[in-house]
Amino acid sequence: MSTKDFIEKDYYKVLGVPKDATDAEIKKAYRKLARENHPDANKGNAQAEERFKEISEANDVLGDPKKRKEYDEARALFGNGGFRPGPGAGGGTFNFDLGDLFGGAQGGGQGAGGFGGGLGDVFGGLFNRGAGGGTRTQPRRGQDIESEVTLSFTEAIEGATVPLRMSSQAPCKACSGTGDKNGTPRVCPTCVGTGQVTRGSGGGFSLTDPCPDCKGRGLIAENPCDVCKGSGRAKSSRTMQVRIPAGVSDGQRIRLRGKGTPGERGGPAGDLYVVVHVKEHPVFGRKGDNLTVTVPVTYAEAALGGEVRVPTLGGPPVTLKLPAGTPNGRTMRARGKGAVRKDGTRGDLLVTVEVSVPKDLTGKAREALEAFREATAGEDPRAELFQAAKGD
Repeated sequence: MSTKDFIEKDYYKVLGVPKDATDAEIKKAYRKLARENHPDANKGNAQAEERFKEISEANDVLGDPKKRKEYDEARALFGNGGFRPGPGAGGGTFNFDLGDLFGGAQGGGQGAGGFGGGLGDVFGGLFNRGAGGGTRTQPRRGQDIESEVTLSFTEAIEGATVPLRMSSQAPCKACSGTGDKNGTPRVCPTCVGTGQVTRGSGGGFSLTDPCPDCKGRGLIAENPCDVCKGSGRAKSSRTMQVRIPAGVSDGQRIRLRGKGTPGERGGPAGDLYVVVHVKEHPVFGRKGDNLTVTVPVTYAEAALGGEVRVPTLGGPPVTLKLPAGTPNGRTMRARGKGAVRKDGTRGDLLVTVEVSVPKDLTGKAREALEAFREATAGEDPRAELFQAAKGD
């Protein structure tokens, strides 16, 4: 799309919307027209294909608030090819050929009506060109980087600040990030300083890729720096203190915005992604936001009931009431003693009872157990098992 087309074409008319249309109205109109004129729905219809291209071009400008603002300002200044001078310029409308205006003044003088040079500023945002036709390179976002950290079980539950040493690309100190020994790289002629090239993909669509000649920098070094070989970037090591939030789980990937590779030409830094590994704990386990623990109890405690002290992670023990007749493997809950959730609350501690069978019995303990066996000799705990086994 040329600058001349940009001024002469009425994109509002193309989409059939008023000049004060909202963003939502523009989007709705574009979608409706795009469906009606899409090449896939109008195979072999050259007129529909051309119409689809016009619609896509109009939406590319009006659908972007920044481009739309520049378009409106340009149309107000050069609407329909006529320049409207301000007070004291004789009034009326002075018409001239837009092709002459943007083709450059003859003989090196000023353009029509004495308005030469500086007009490129009006269209700088759309065509990446500065005053006098110069090219302005664009800011470039830094790359994302990834690192790993290993935490203890307690650190993962409570959160921790850990040192993290990273190696990444940063502006080369030898050439101040220019890539050129003399610090004066030239603008890449292929992408004209944008760092990107556009290629058509059919159907009115286009794809943008990093420029293959400048590798997306927009600049080419005439005298490449010996350290960075003209890239403007060099390997740099740094140590950061990274705060790992409470409640992270093993394998979780944490995103830290702006902690990645620094950007170029004022561009934002990339992000840092930290993959967390958590060591196992000898006592506690984890199930989502809940912690787990297995607590041994005696046969008498399970049969007769009682109170059982249970350890917690990093805090004082809690006492749970064990009901009489508690079976082996039963799980009880100590509320608020688990892992930290995102909202700052805590999960629970799930306590699983494990009946402990003594390996050695003293004389009195054996006599008591023998007496218990005789007293319960008529009970068969496996009767229901065999009964159920007979069914289908």
